[in-house]
Amino acid sequence: MTFDTQSFAKKYAIIYTVALAFLLIIPLIIHINLLLQIDEAKVNLSLQSQSKKILYSMQHYNNEDKIYRMPRYKQFKVALYDKNYKSIFSNLDFIPLSFTEGFHRYHNNYYYIYILPSQYYFGANYLLVSTKHTANKIYFFTALLMIIIIFTLFIFSFLLLKNFSSPFEKLNRNLDNFIKDSMHEINTPLSIINLNADLFANKFGESKYLHRIKSASKTLATIYNDMDYLVKQGRIKHKKKDIDMRDFIQKRVDYFQEIANLKNISIEIDLANINYNFSKTKLQRIVDNTISNAIKYSHNNKKIYISLKTKENKIYFIVEDEGVGISNIDKIFSRYYRENQEKGGFGIGLNIVKQIIDEENIILNVNSSVGVGTKFEYIF
Repeated sequence: MTFDTQSFAKKYAIIYTVALAFLLIIPLIIHINLLLQIDEAKVNLSLQSQSKKILYSMQHYNNEDKIYRMPRYKQFKVALYDKNYKSIFSNLDFIPLSFTEGFHRYHNNYYYIYILPSQYYFGANYLLVSTKHTANKIYFFTALLMIIIIFTLFIFSFLLLKNFSSPFEKLNRNLDNFIKDSMHEINTPLSIINLNADLFANKFGESKYLHRIKSASKTLATIYNDMDYLVKQGRIKHKKKDIDMRDFIQKRVDYFQEIANLKNISIEIDLANINYNFSKTKLQRIVDNTISNAIKYSHNNKKIYISLKTKENKIYFIVEDEGVGISNIDKIFSRYYRENQEKGGFGIGLNIVKQIIDEENIILNVNSSVGVGTKFEYIF
């Protein structure tokens, strides 16, 4: 029932940050591609410039020296090839895949092919100048920029959403306190009604009017217990202990028998003697909501069948009615959903049951036919 501003702001700040970051990816990718193209053009120009320097060196070679010393560079590698692509000179650490004139790339090796006049430069037909280059600076800049953008978006979204949700947190806290106080105020008169109804019955005997009062107070008590469970949810840990399920279910049937009697509904039970380690509070919410719904949606003068049995090391708790049936089984576990608006209630009972069975890994099978009845089968 509480509204956590911190969790709300963090959750949606992450969602908004991811969404906005995704939208920014497209212009960022375009920007990166432009930077890479500019970077590649710079490498191309530097290779062409170096090729011209080597050509100039070879053109001014004096044949009387008899030995030509190919210029050596720390950043560049040079190779000469004949018309059959055989190496005349090379200090490359890779084999070029293409000898087409122009700029080429092979992994991190960028190289430029310059076609030489035949039989002029030491019998070479191709001059190749290469350099190793990576765009690590661009990628680092991009990664850093993305981190800054994401961090800025997250902080901005988080602060904005936190401030935005603060009034809702205050409103929710006030509403939560109001519900707690209201439930405390309801509990006292409800207990007085039940106590005095029992005292009145002991002194003056039972009557149909008294049955209606007691039935209504029990229905109200079931709603109260559901609300109490929701209010305390997440704040109280429900401890498990060994429960005599047969005795427990029998007592809950006896509790609801008075409500069933108003509609002249008979409850037939077949309960095996089973002990199970479980939370008494959670088990009561399952049993009470299932039985109360079976009575609420059953036709007058019908029967409800309740059984407890074991099969293949599993416990089966089954409640079957001869009532109106369920037209949309998928929706009955949604909070505030009511299959029949005329039957009353808040539509929270089965939502609580769904939460419990999900938490405790209990299997629930619901079979229903409109106008025929419904069967709830819980498998522990």
